[in-house]
Amino acid sequence: MAHKWVYMFEEGDAEMRNLLGGKGANLAEMTRIGIPVPPGFTATTEACIAYQKDGGFPDGMWDQVVASMQKLNEQTGKTFGDANNPLLVSVRSGARVSMPGMMDTILNLGLTPAGVETMGAKFGDMRFAWDSYRRLIQMFGKVVLGAPAEPFEEIIDDIRKEEGVKTDAEVSAAGWKECARRFKELVENHTGQPFPEDPYDQLRLGTEAVFKSWNGKRAVDYRNNFGIPHDWGTAVNVVTMVYGNFADGKSGTGVAFTRNPSTGEKKFYGEYLLNAQGEDVVSGARTPTEVSKLVEEIPSAWHELQEIADKLEQHYREMQDIEFTIEAGKLWMLQTRSGKRTAASVVKIATDMVDEGLISQTEAVARVQASDIDQLLHPRFDLEVLAKTPVLAHGLNASPGAAVGKVYFDADTAEQKTKEEGEDVILVRPLTEPDDVHGMLAAKGILTQEGGATSHAAVVARQLGKPCVSGCGEININLKERKFTVGDVVVKEGDVISLNGAKGDVYLGTIPVVVPEFEEQTELQKILSWADETRRMMVWANADDPQQATRARSYGAQGIGLCRTEHMFLGERTQLFQNYILADDDAAKAAALAKMLPEQRDDFHGIFKAMDGLPVIIRLIDPPLHEFLPSREELMVDVAVAKVKGEDAGVKEKLLAKANELQEYNPMLGLRGVRLGVMMPDVNKMQVRAIFEAACDAAKEGVDVHVEVMIPLIGHVNELKFLQKLLLDEAKAVMDEKNATVSYKFGTMIEIPRAALTADEVAELAEFFSFGTNDLTQMTYGLSRDDAERHFLLQYVEQGILPVNPFQTIDRDGVGLLMKMAVEKGRATRPGLEIGICGEHGGDPNSIEFCHTLGLNYVSCSPFRVPIARLSAAHAVLREKGWPRIGDLGALDPDRKN
Repeated sequence: MAHKWVYMFEEGDAEMRNLLGGKGANLAEMTRIGIPVPPGFTATTEACIAYQKDGGFPDGMWDQVVASMQKLNEQTGKTFGDANNPLLVSVRSGARVSMPGMMDTILNLGLTPAGVETMGAKFGDMRFAWDSYRRLIQMFGKVVLGAPAEPFEEIIDDIRKEEGVKTDAEVSAAGWKECARRFKELVENHTGQPFPEDPYDQLRLGTEAVFKSWNGKRAVDYRNNFGIPHDWGTAVNVVTMVYGNFADGKSGTGVAFTRNPSTGEKKFYGEYLLNAQGEDVVSGARTPTEVSKLVEEIPSAWHELQEIADKLEQHYREMQDIEFTIEAGKLWMLQTRSGKRTAASVVKIATDMVDEGLISQTEAVARVQASDIDQLLHPRFDLEVLAKTPVLAHGLNASPGAAVGKVYFDADTAEQKTKEEGEDVILVRPLTEPDDVHGMLAAKGILTQEGGATSHAAVVARQLGKPCVSGCGEININLKERKFTVGDVVVKEGDVISLNGAKGDVYLGTIPVVVPEFEEQTELQKILSWADETRRMMVWANADDPQQATRARSYGAQGIGLCRTEHMFLGERTQLFQNYILADDDAAKAAALAKMLPEQRDDFHGIFKAMDGLPVIIRLIDPPLHEFLPSREELMVDVAVAKVKGEDAGVKEKLLAKANELQEYNPMLGLRGVRLGVMMPDVNKMQVRAIFEAACDAAKEGVDVHVEVMIPLIGHVNELKFLQKLLLDEAKAVMDEKNATVSYKFGTMIEIPRAALTADEVAELAEFFSFGTNDLTQMTYGLSRDDAERHFLLQYVEQGILPVNPFQTIDRDGVGLLMKMAVEKGRATRPGLEIGICGEHGGDPNSIEFCHTLGLNYVSCSPFRVPIARLSAAHAVLREKGWPRIGDLGALDPDRKN
């Protein structure tokens, strides 16, 4: 039996999304549950992958397409390719997850000049017929034949001017007929071939264009940004045409959401246009009408639309993004899918649906992504400054958030300025098109002169979590001169503007941003509390002072996984450590340490109070001593300048001599961490004394203290054996002096491969392990992170030499294997050994999932990433239980039939 490459809508359902793509599966599902969908069929994602591999349609696919067209002829009573009773179709792409703008839809495919006359006579509307034909030539010319978009629009502008009208809806039949003629000339001039008139040639070329679009630049950029596999492919959906561009007052087309995609409010939200077709609403070429007005113009369609929207949301248990067309009063549904929305909307809809009984708390947790939390915690404009700053222009609040950047007017420049020059960019366009996606990915925010709340710019910006102000008609863009004007104000390319996406306001210049208050986000707090009930791993935080510790605890941290004591000697305290480094004898060193001790003790005391009842891991000083001195090059210049000026350079010369003495070719492999502690134990002893004096004092004040002292960078157990005994003796001496006892542990940081390989020996002494994955990755790969990221690591990832940056996501096959070995060996020696991770990977969702599979007790990350880690740790449990990753329809409970 031949492989099945094509499915009629009635043969599919929602569970076939991997094969039929999201659009095809949802059209099939709506057909199955009795919602009015124009008849059609889907060529599968498997056919697309085969096409990419072989460079042509797989065997038998085209025959199945032709056979499916014959079935459509029977279902509709029309004939594809017949001039007297033509069946027209649209061709649409549809990957298994929504990829806005991957490829434009092709409408009215199959229409010929002879068919235009028939259609006009049948419907009594020649204007409608010629409008439909020029749309086919325009869309087919751009999407399939690769003609540039601007000349088509210029021809339409010319036609409107010649007829003395302002909108497309006012153009006459004769105007659209002339437009079609000029479009054909444009296509022939571009391709060297006449526009293809044979309907089956159009269908074949259109289908190929969809398959080819899978590897187009904008599709590849989009997949790279969202981590979508490149081997999924896209389906092709062929759908019988229904028409919203009759000038009868009862026809139109629209896009709507069952809930507000910006705020999450349970209110039907969208836009429509009368006498319009297909892409008119989302293109921004005409200003659409708010969807609730439809009740006044076509009430029967409005009421049916409400019923269908409610049915779809109840059926999918998810907010739906729907496309519809009304043909002479008859409502047709062209698409439904999980609606793209802002982070705030994701969280609100999830919690509301739990309250409504549509989904469980667990499913709500599964539907919220780490990127949603990241967006919710993004900075916003300083309200005091905002209130004093005049609004330059106002548009639609298409996607919330605050963005500041330099104005650029095309996607290529926006991408180049961001990637090559590191600029913050605002992409400013008359309206965005799918070809602009790479610029939107690069930009901090998007501003468009035209388009509505469901325009391409708005939909994509919401998904990307970027602020967007669309339909800002107050700005006048001049692309040739690379500027826009608002009255007498001229904003040139490279000038800085600020966008307030929540209000739709544009400001000249820079407005400072502030971090939003985490505690005020009640819906997010709900989600995270449900995540806490689901996750197994604890989430700790990296914090170096009481203020950071307090913030970490407010974000839900259950301990401090890394307190970097060297950070306590930055700023004004650097001089204290320099005094120690420059000391000539033991007495001078002891005096310097005596001044450092109370500073350290006060910091530790504050941290213990902030983390009352929770564990605090304090890492002893780690970096090499020269990092506390100015650079050699800077000192050499200072000394030379002082001598030329006849000034006293004594102090600078002493610093330079010490910098020369401490200089190391590779400090990572030199005198730092445990090595520094072995060679100069007095520093570590001072730190341990400060830690335990603070702990004992805090305990006497009623604070529940849990101290964990971490010795960094060991490579051999004997290093730990030597230093830990000295420090343990110091800790006991302090507790004896204070006549107090506190809960404490001594452990180590696993960041050298040899320590991981000999973890069974290390665990005989260490009471806990903490993976320092930043250095463990450097040591395992044999490279410097700073040098690699500056010179070649990005190119390695882009060229596929490395799948991801190993400093952002744990390398499971290399670094991860060492971690797995260390966990198994360590716990074989010391069952129940506490093990965590404190590198930057502790805030990366993929790395957190890996840590869960290793059985770690906790991950530790920046205080600002604690909420993300809490959610990601819960997601790791759900993956283990069989929950899928977020898809086009959200996370679906594997134990529930959907």
